Amino acid sequence: MSTLEPTSAVFVASLGVLAAAGVAKIVKPDDTSRALRIAGWPSQRWLVRLAATGEVALAAAALAVPGHLTGSLVAAAYAGFAGFVGLALVKGWPLASCGCFGRPDSKPGLIHLLLDLGAAGCAVWWAARPPRNTAELFKGQPWAGAAMLVVSATIAWLAYLIWTRPSVRTS
Repeated sequence: MSTLEPTSAVFVASLGVLAAAGVAKIVKPDDTSRALRIAGWPSQRWLVRLAATGEVALAAAALAVPGHLTGSLVAAAYAGFAGFVGLALVKGWPLASCGCFGRPDSKPGLIHLLLDLGAAGCAVWWAARPPRNTAELFKGQPWAGAAMLVVSATIAWLAYLIWTRPSVRTS
């Protein structure tokens, strides 16, 4: 019998998305830099890369050392992303892309906001009830946790498709 929280696969997926987005922005910071510049925020490429490096490190830390702190930091990161998208929507910033994945992607919209809020909420749950260690995620799971990893990868891929398809209406 598993003690896996129902949010675990979604949380692991959100960590994969956070890490992938961070890597993409390290390699190609221009779209994020442009979005920040339009918002009137600090937008230097080196700053985008530094923040993106933090995203990757946070995702790795949250998986390697699950706990209240790492879960809370992931929740704060996604809440920050949601806040940026929410401000963009309310203030009508002319953003063609937020640059989440280092390339042109979907214009920030309601679905983008909801995905960020969902990931933040899931991370809050995780922070409140984290596993003792990473191995606990896989204890008692079918195929030593491979099924959960497949579900997590599928969730991450679907979220990525929603975030990165410019042809998808997201507002």
